[in-house]
Amino acid sequence: MVNVLIDIYSAIEAILFAAGESVPVARMSLVLDTDEHEILRISAELAQRYEAEGRGMRILRLDDKLQMCSAPEYAPFITKALEQRKPPMLSPPALETLAIVAYFQPVTRAYIEKVRGVDSSYTVSVLVERGLIEACGKLDAPGRPTLFRTTDVFLRTMGISRLDQLPELPDMNNGEGLEKLQEAINQLQETEKDGQITMEDVVEKAAEE
Repeated sequence: MVNVLIDIYSAIEAILFAAGESVPVARMSLVLDTDEHEILRISAELAQRYEAEGRGMRILRLDDKLQMCSAPEYAPFITKALEQRKPPMLSPPALETLAIVAYFQPVTRAYIEKVRGVDSSYTVSVLVERGLIEACGKLDAPGRPTLFRTTDVFLRTMGISRLDQLPELPDMNNGEGLEKLQEAINQLQETEKDGQITMEDVVEKAAEE
């Protein structure tokens, strides 16, 4: 058991740094023998401290997980230092597909194609490759089609901690919602925003149409 409070702060930092990916809060609670709410409180305090001090690290809450990552303002330096190429922007079809998965998950590829009206095999594979969506089981139906959901990478890219923080989606029942969403996506594709997906802007623009 970690007895000294400052040790818990350091332990949380060490675990998140060493993991290199999101770590379930429940697991950290078990390892540190500390209440989950206390883990979240301390991680939030650390996150605020990093940002206030202009540190190069950030701690993000991704639903029921935590992850340490670099501060977005230092991305250009990281890219140059590690000789990383900036990933290409998602195409309008990929953004549209991602929106469908995000708001209606878990969904099958057939459901995505029904909503979009076109084959979506390639766009689904692109989103899986980019780590934005993942397979999460099989639908209990003939053929047992694969179900897809968004990932921690999606939450981190969106700058949100939980799916319920997504902006409200325009009404899709009257047949105009997807058309508005697509028009908004097309407009947003004209101006890139530091390589980040701007779902909130997409939805706001769609609502304005």
